Amino acid sequence: MGVVVRKNFVFDQNVADHLEELASSMKTSLTKTVQELIEERYAQIEQKKKIEAAESIVGSATGVFGEMSIQDIKANMQ
Repeated sequence: MGVVVRKNFVFDQNVADHLEELASSMKTSLTKTVQELIEERYAQIEQKKKIEAAESIVGSATGVFGEMSIQDIKANMQ
């Protein structure tokens, strides 16, 4: 797990109640519950970043063959 860092958070009573209920239903400590929820959300963010990066390169090879299309290139190969 590496280095452990202590952080203090202040929650609204409603959020604190929800956190305790989540921890109880997950049968984990409050700390473990918060860690798991953060890591789950962070994984979603990382996945979104990867998708955005992949989408940004779509079409980046357009024009590599000049004005020729793939069909033109195939026709010229024969």
